[in-house]
Amino acid sequence: MLHRLSPQTIRILALLVVLLLVILFFSTQVPNYLSGRLFNRVSSSVAIMALIATAQTLVILTRNIDLSIGSVVGFVAFATGSLITDNPDLHWTLLVAFSITLGMFFGMINGFFVAVAKVPAIIVTLGTLALFRSVLVEFSDAKSIVTANLPTWLINFPNTPLLEIGTLQLRASFAVAVAVVLVVHIALSRIRIARKLYAVGSNPEAAEMAGINIGLTVFTAFVLSGALAGLAGFLFLARFGTITVVAGLGFELKSVAAAVVGGVNIFGGSGLVIGALIGAILVDLIDSSLVRWHLVSEFWREAVLGGLILLAVTMDTLVMRSLAVWRTARSNSKEDRRANVQSP
Repeated sequence: MLHRLSPQTIRILALLVVLLLVILFFSTQVPNYLSGRLFNRVSSSVAIMALIATAQTLVILTRNIDLSIGSVVGFVAFATGSLITDNPDLHWTLLVAFSITLGMFFGMINGFFVAVAKVPAIIVTLGTLALFRSVLVEFSDAKSIVTANLPTWLINFPNTPLLEIGTLQLRASFAVAVAVVLVVHIALSRIRIARKLYAVGSNPEAAEMAGINIGLTVFTAFVLSGALAGLAGFLFLARFGTITVVAGLGFELKSVAAAVVGGVNIFGGSGLVIGALIGAILVDLIDSSLVRWHLVSEFWREAVLGGLILLAVTMDTLVMRSLAVWRTARSNSKEDRRANVQSP
């Protein structure tokens, strides 16, 4: 049965099993854990995580990484908050467009240095992580965006229920995140231009021989990542309202954790954004559950995320290597049987 499933499908199924086990574990440790409030709480908070995990996935597929994504989210959230505070009658479409465009601008900066200047992505985004955050500190002028100065529609948007089944609610922010993930998934699965990301990450030399512009593809991945980070910044503003210069701090680690735990190969070329979405749900669920589980100190939450990344990469390497050996052995066995049948 397993040999008929793709490695990516196996990863998704394994991830769903792990998600179920985590829920069952915490249900035995935290009083009143299994309730409609759990779904509503996780769905509200995971929307931002899902977007940045998807953004990170697009970059990782090309054998790169974006460590500046948290700074981009924070900068966009603050800048968008400043814009709507000064222009409270601004239409929501313009506000969203501003957030996405600003995120794309930061993505273009990263993409230029990685794709054009050929500087390693980890060096570029480590530098822009600090650079974007420093510019935000100067831009903020020691001020904060406060909820009281934001329009009511913006504050109410994340928790607006689109569908209610008993105590369960499908909230607007989660619906937006899932819609974006599905669009990206369809694009990566069906659209030839989008599939170039896989080609570049799987085998850059072969991709170049096939006529794919590697530099343009990598640049596009960073721009799209910035756009999604910008949208995440808008949702961050809407959900929290009060924005300081440390907004989005630590998101770079969480985005990598969600993508890698979701089965996206850290070495590029394989992975699904659906897996990144489930990884985001798992990371956010563990993060929020540890807060309610008083036996573990809050200071260990980052350590748990780091451990998840290490475990996910190690297990992915071991499982995929074992699966490749098993399939090779099975293929050789078939060829031997076929040769025996054909021999006189």
